Amino acid sequence: MACAASTEVRPFDLDACWRLNPQVAVRPERFGAMLYHFGTRRLSFCKNTTIAAVITSLDAHESARGACVAAGIADEELGPYERALQVLAESGTIVLAQASA
Repeated sequence: MACAASTEVRPFDLDACWRLNPQVAVRPERFGAMLYHFGTRRLSFCKNTTIAAVITSLDAHESARGACVAAGIADEELGPYERALQVLAESGTIVLAQASA
């Protein structure tokens, strides 16, 4: 029997305009960054300096892909970064720019 609720995971849209959730504070660290969400009181660790640079530069770019390119991520290297961004979007750490304005 099929479940009424969909469990399908939609792919992350690299070409959409994303931004850091206004309720999230980023503290840069040698290993990457600490992320604290004031709404959920959730503390997360970003253990990669490159993805930390992408997260903090989202506002300066028209898309997540643009932020990745600016951080020096080549197209063939996007896979793990796209997945990390998807996890951050699912947790509410990053949001679509028009959805949070």
